Amino acid sequence: MKKNASKSSTKAPVRRVSSRKPAAKAAARGAQVKSGPQVRLPRVAKGKKPQYFSDPAIDKLLWMTITLMEELSVTRDRLDAVEQVLEGRKVLKVAEIEGYVPRGVAAERRQQRRAQYVDRVLRAAQAELEELTGRDMPKTEAEVVAAVEA
Repeated sequence: MKKNASKSSTKAPVRRVSSRKPAAKAAARGAQVKSGPQVRLPRVAKGKKPQYFSDPAIDKLLWMTITLMEELSVTRDRLDAVEQVLEGRKVLKVAEIEGYVPRGVAAERRQQRRAQYVDRVLRAAQAELEELTGRDMPKTEAEVVAAVEA
């Protein structure tokens, strides 16, 4: 019996992960977990937001800046990964990426992605404006011009 005890003491101890959810336990063991349909939660928090500075406008600018930092960091990491893989496989060089000009559907997709990006960055200011005016912000360029001219 001592032989078995001495062998087991040389092995690394088994780390147990405790969780109330069976899926988390299965994932900790490396098992594939099948889940039901994805539930999409709204990305807008309910309730009063904490205020860090005496002027709420500074808090909004801070929120927008942090959002920009998050977006830019992820984008740079992904871009770097794509460039490294493409150059490593000798598919194309970084100079080709820098000289690329989108056309047609690619240009339209890029324009739509930029509009969504601006919406996310300016979410705090837009929510306050909607609250003050009681209506939604203009979405198209023509609506913005009409709102400014009015």
